[in-house]
Amino acid sequence: MSVWIIYSIGFLAQLLYSARTLLQWIISEKNKKVITPSLFWKISLGGSFLMFIYGFLRDDFAIMFGQCLTYYIYIRNLQLQGEWKFFPKSLRFILWVFPLLILGVGYSQTNYEVDTLFNKENIALWLLLLGTVAQIIFTFRFIYQWIYSERKKESSLPLGFWVLSLTGSTLILVYGFFRADPVLIAGHLFGAIVYIRNIILGYNERK
Repeated sequence: MSVWIIYSIGFLAQLLYSARTLLQWIISEKNKKVITPSLFWKISLGGSFLMFIYGFLRDDFAIMFGQCLTYYIYIRNLQLQGEWKFFPKSLRFILWVFPLLILGVGYSQTNYEVDTLFNKENIALWLLLLGTVAQIIFTFRFIYQWIYSERKKESSLPLGFWVLSLTGSTLILVYGFFRADPVLIAGHLFGAIVYIRNIILGYNERK
């Protein structure tokens, strides 16, 4: 498959992630408080679906594995909002098994070694560790959101979610500058603005 097609799938996934953030921001600004529309989770699920395909085509098991947890959290939030039941049963089945299927095929077709994940000649170890920690924090925000929503029995994006988002995004932004990665820089500069605004809205809502 053409490398341009592969990269197009990856950029389309990132575009969906940016679109969900913009949508949530606009709706929250109109309501003067943090709102979690169901479309946010639907777009998230679509973006994650494409990232699985991108990771598979790039032979990048780390990308696929990293998407796995948040993918099912998106589905769980749709369940909490009562939206998941409106998906056709056949589509729900496909969405449930797709990550596990592609993860298994991707792992079986490629030999992944732990040493190769941390032995990158063109990336300093400290920078690689920074990027790894940043991604862990950025992913943990959805774990926090999931636990919070389960306790409240409703899907919501609490203040802590935005604080973790800003922390992880800022670290990824630093990583992106050192790596001279325009995709990371552009995506997380925009994201940081939205995260800060949601923190302000969330703080005002608490007051």
